[in-house]
Amino acid sequence: MKNLKLRHETFITLLDSYKNWLDVLGYAPTTVYNLPNHLKEFFFYLESQGHTDISLVTTKLISEYYAHLKNRGNRRRGGGLSKAFLNKHQQALKKFLRYLKEHKANVKFGVHLKGEKTDYFEGKQILTQDEIKKLFSACDYSHMSEHFQMRDRALLVMIYSCGLRRSEAVALDTSDILFEKQRIYVRKGKNYKERFVPINPYNLSLLESYLYEGRPEFVKNFQTDALFLNHWGKRMGDITFANRLSAIIEATEDDVIQGKNITLHTLRHSIATHLMQNNVPMKSISTFLGHSSLESTQIYTHLAIEEDKREV
Repeated sequence: MKNLKLRHETFITLLDSYKNWLDVLGYAPTTVYNLPNHLKEFFFYLESQGHTDISLVTTKLISEYYAHLKNRGNRRRGGGLSKAFLNKHQQALKKFLRYLKEHKANVKFGVHLKGEKTDYFEGKQILTQDEIKKLFSACDYSHMSEHFQMRDRALLVMIYSCGLRRSEAVALDTSDILFEKQRIYVRKGKNYKERFVPINPYNLSLLESYLYEGRPEFVKNFQTDALFLNHWGKRMGDITFANRLSAIIEATEDDVIQGKNITLHTLRHSIATHLMQNNVPMKSISTFLGHSSLESTQIYTHLAIEEDKREV
């Protein structure tokens, strides 16, 4: 599928935009890679049938496409395509329809979205700046041990204040905190891209407290360069990051915050939206987040507008 060559510029542009959209929304790297490949095969099929206008796709055409998939066979192992593989193609089209609706495209082809929201931003959970402050304050009660509390604050600094992806925060080493330059060195960004993220003196002081007072209290801290350590003195993993955020949320004892569906990526969405609300140039936000294109960052314009409406 990935070797198929599209001819029409409209399909090529849509495919690239769709991939960026999945990336910004925080889907797993495998999803960001695979779903566009499935959509690419759909576009290739449309071209082969003489169709170049996505708005003219019909339910009948979708049915014919699925019949084509069932008959084309497995190019790697032989035989027909598995049910799971066919479901992935359907998932790619469902997500694409959601993408089109979010971008206000008037397209209603035959992919049913029963039980799913048709607009990703409808009801999207973005924390206000006051709610972010409550999360930081809750770290005073998020754990019985002070060095765990310091680690929780450092976690919020990285995921919210610095806008890091979870995988980027997990990969951080102690040497990546550049105190003199007031920068965080992200050595394992998306697509292996490196970048430097600015950090203000206050947040830097929270990291300093964790690094020199909290981290040494973790067992075997001297045996690894990892910045975030777990209870056993090893590099903290994805699940522990998510669990600590849940503990911080619970410690707020705030019904509104606890009623929101908050994930680690919600914090990244929130800082991007807050920067947009404060009129930070989009190019600067894009660089800050490590986006590969400005189009990825433009999605946050919608969120900023919606948040401004709620605050009025």
